[in-house]
Amino acid sequence: MSSPAQQLPPGWAAEWNPEHQRYLFVETATGHTQWEPPIAQQQPPVPSDTPPISSTAPAHHTKRRQYAAGQTQAYYGAAEPVPDASYPAPGLQPQPVGGQLFTPGLAAENQFQAQQGQAVAPGQAPYYGQQPEQQQQQPYVDPSAYGQQPQYIQPGVDALAGQFGQMNVGGQKQFQLYTTNLLTSPPEPRELHRPPPEIRLPPNSCISPSPLANADPSYQRCTINTIPTTSSLLNKAKIPLALVLTPYRSLKEGDEPVPVVTDTVIARCRRCRTYINPYVQFIDGGNRWRCCMCNMSNEVPQLFDWDQARNQPGDRWQRAELNHSVVEFVAPTEYMVRPPQPAVYVFLIDVSHSAVQSGMVATATRTILENLDRIPDEDQRTKVALICYDTSLYFFSIPPGSESSMLVVSDIEDVFLPKPTDLLINLAESRSSLETLLGRINDMFQENSIIGSAMGPALQAGFKLMSPIGGKIVVLASSLPSVGAGALKNREDPKILGTAKESALLQAASPFYKTFAIDCSRAQVSVDMFLFSQGYQDVASLACLPHYTSGQTYYYPAFNAARQEDALKFAREFGEVLAMPIMLEAVMRVRASRGLRMSSFHGNFFVRSTDLLAMPAVPQDQSYAIEIQIEEAITTPFVVFQTAVLHTTCYGERRIRVVTLALPTTTNLSEVFASADQVAITTLLANKAVERSLTHKLEDARDFVYQRLVDILVAYKTSMTSGGAGASAQLAISDNLKMLPVLVLGLLKNVGVRQSAQIPPDIRAYAQALLTSLPSQLLIPYLHPTFYSLHNMPPEAGTVGESGVILPPALPLTSERLERHGLFLIEDGQTIFLWIGRDAVPQLVMDVFELPSYDVLRGGKITLPVLDNPFSQRVNAIVQKIREMRRGVYYSHLYVVKEDGEPPLRLWALSALIQDRADVLPSYQQFISSLKEKVNTT
Repeated sequence: MSSPAQQLPPGWAAEWNPEHQRYLFVETATGHTQWEPPIAQQQPPVPSDTPPISSTAPAHHTKRRQYAAGQTQAYYGAAEPVPDASYPAPGLQPQPVGGQLFTPGLAAENQFQAQQGQAVAPGQAPYYGQQPEQQQQQPYVDPSAYGQQPQYIQPGVDALAGQFGQMNVGGQKQFQLYTTNLLTSPPEPRELHRPPPEIRLPPNSCISPSPLANADPSYQRCTINTIPTTSSLLNKAKIPLALVLTPYRSLKEGDEPVPVVTDTVIARCRRCRTYINPYVQFIDGGNRWRCCMCNMSNEVPQLFDWDQARNQPGDRWQRAELNHSVVEFVAPTEYMVRPPQPAVYVFLIDVSHSAVQSGMVATATRTILENLDRIPDEDQRTKVALICYDTSLYFFSIPPGSESSMLVVSDIEDVFLPKPTDLLINLAESRSSLETLLGRINDMFQENSIIGSAMGPALQAGFKLMSPIGGKIVVLASSLPSVGAGALKNREDPKILGTAKESALLQAASPFYKTFAIDCSRAQVSVDMFLFSQGYQDVASLACLPHYTSGQTYYYPAFNAARQEDALKFAREFGEVLAMPIMLEAVMRVRASRGLRMSSFHGNFFVRSTDLLAMPAVPQDQSYAIEIQIEEAITTPFVVFQTAVLHTTCYGERRIRVVTLALPTTTNLSEVFASADQVAITTLLANKAVERSLTHKLEDARDFVYQRLVDILVAYKTSMTSGGAGASAQLAISDNLKMLPVLVLGLLKNVGVRQSAQIPPDIRAYAQALLTSLPSQLLIPYLHPTFYSLHNMPPEAGTVGESGVILPPALPLTSERLERHGLFLIEDGQTIFLWIGRDAVPQLVMDVFELPSYDVLRGGKITLPVLDNPFSQRVNAIVQKIREMRRGVYYSHLYVVKEDGEPPLRLWALSALIQDRADVLPSYQQFISSLKEKVNTT
């Protein structure tokens, strides 16, 4: 028999094996053998999620193991059930439910309703009898007078047939592309609650039938759910290719917890370092597995099939990493550069005159005191330090079991620690002394008349204190840093607002903040900023620290704790930050199948090398966007993206969180459009707009976003409609992208990039910090607020249903829906407006505000009273639901807005109705008309 050696890549030889009557392929340099012919390709260098792995990594075991036929036959055509397995045998495919695989936390019947255009928001009831635009607005009446019965919308026969067609029985089914004319299809708010386009993988691409084998969009989603095989096809569609990640999203009631693999048996590809996942293949009788990224054949670790907890053979198909797309491994010692460090919190508290007078110091110290039990400290190792500052630094020595003492350092040019011990203390050991100190700090500085802030030197002191360990610096600042390192000047100039020079105000004024942030990142120190100034505070410069150290910025303009609402909002958010489990010493890397490369990164982190993101402390619910390039033609039927985050938990355990997303590939342009995810695209565009406003101008950022939308519309018209390149009477887009124009309009009208000469630079800089860090679930309402009519809401709205409090149906974002006798609610995840019309009947005002008439009602921040009537209780339940239903620590202020009230407050509330014309900004109809004109002339 002739040798196949001439077909082999360099360094390989083929030997005839007489026992098996087949060739055995040998890698001459290493002696490695395999039955499959090696792939002729250049072996790339081995990346790592860690600093260099120690040489003590276990060697690959060469002992062969045979498995029962039921465990391997699935890969050779048979699909027999595996006894005692949680799921059916490998090789059987999970069936999509309601257009996509079952999503954790959302009932299957709700997904079915979502496909039929019924209620899909958590707790939201279907429309009752009429579409919202057809509902007759009625004056307020006693809620008990409602006699209306709910009439559920029945899906038509065609919709039902389409639903069964989407069940994907019998193999992969191509996407059906539906075209929408944007000129005749006004935005429908319910569309934003639908799941992204279904991921339709080829049959047998997944070895697990688990519905959790592909990443839930709340962890990882792609702008296109069917990947083009070539860059030319992607360029033809003009849709950006990117991943949107929230690897540490918070878990709410009903969410599936992330499974933890505790046996430290971690199977990774020898070549590309991909972690084993539900999309690999087992070969050679189950002794080896083939990587889904690079096709490399790898040994299965010997202990992979051993249950260490019970000390007996284990069932491979039960392993979490083969059934779940999101999994955490407990890392063995070779993944550690040093032993896991304890969680460290250093609080830097501004105690200058303005900070004390505003009540910030009293509120902050009381909040820390009340939340000491919530600070993560299960292993009793958490360390805490307090440093106060005005133009001097005030350290506190807190020995266990004795009185604390204050040490003052007035030399801020050469910062030093006044004492080597007892400044950074163990929270559990010194708890009583710390509690006493927190109760006294406000009184210590009550008469402080010093004006000025040495924030930079305070940061340097905190860094010196904790840099050997790492951890989190929490800065609470009430004024502009004015002395020492990082001192800033007031550069707010109303004359340059709205001009080309405005973008300079959104960049850091001093290089100190970026260089200090890089030092922090290197020492595993993260910074959170809580900013409270009554005047200009240069949020743009200060937000640099959280941006490069994976922290977060929180802003409370004109904070005054004497207002109950201000104190409550800060205390709630600060308390949630303190209680949040954080991931320390983290590095993140995203891998993808051959032909794909991560090209640029957006979010709060520091890029340590070409694709390794350094994140000293990863907060929950922080989002990142990563753009992807297609470098070479993709030949596989599906591709895999895998995000790996190596971190230390705040409980002292080294872990690796792995998120795997598999997507099919296509050569069909219609499938690219039909699988595009408008929410993920908008999230990426928000990040790109902020980046461009900093590197270029705000006007360039707006032009860039607008042009990206035009490019997509032109590409769709040219390739997917019969009109082709000529002028067209319609503005066409695929049905799954029909909300993209209104989302882009919302982005263009957001204070982060809006064209205006009235937006203070601090407000704009904070909005930009939110645009680049909010997860999609919070970002989309921030760009496209939610608008409810309360005075005539259905009788079920505001009552408790199966999924919690039922919300009213959302209205289109236009003031045409406002009525003079009505009560309306507008919210964007950060602020809630209660709009009340000037002709509101006295009974409505009495039922909601306990006031006799509209005339005595005052606008502004308010805490809504809970009154003893059904309508008040329902309105309060809706407000409470809105505050709690989304992920993140944010607690929305509530403002009462009177129709004829203060103009600034009215304009602020009306600016949330993004479909209206405002100042120089177009209405939705004008925006669509300009798009049509631009598309027809391109």
